Amino acid sequence: MSDFLPKEVREGLERAQMAAMKKKSRLRVHTGDEVFPILRYWEGGFALEAETAPQMRGLVDIFDGAKHLYQCLIVASEVQGDEMHFDFKRSTVTADRAALDFEIADDSPVALLGSNAQ
Repeated sequence: MSDFLPKEVREGLERAQMAAMKKKSRLRVHTGDEVFPILRYWEGGFALEAETAPQMRGLVDIFDGAKHLYQCLIVASEVQGDEMHFDFKRSTVTADRAALDFEIADDSPVALLGSNAQ
């Protein structure tokens, strides 16, 4: 169907589709002081807009709005159409608290109750 459309109309539709993808996605990749919107995300990587995406390698952080989701080691793999694809070498889920160095028993108390001394 797109073969029958004039070139200008096709390019306009592609630009509108890219703008909609950037607007719809809340995911962002942070590298240093730079932030880029993620167009698509899958288990093994993600895609950025090819025009604005730098040739990133190394450690990046992925956020959903203000929530830090992953710390990833990435490498740029290839350009496919208007997207630059990046593959994960490592993807680690971030935690909101420090890891425990001991096991918590299933029957351990949740809270302590104070005594009612009168």
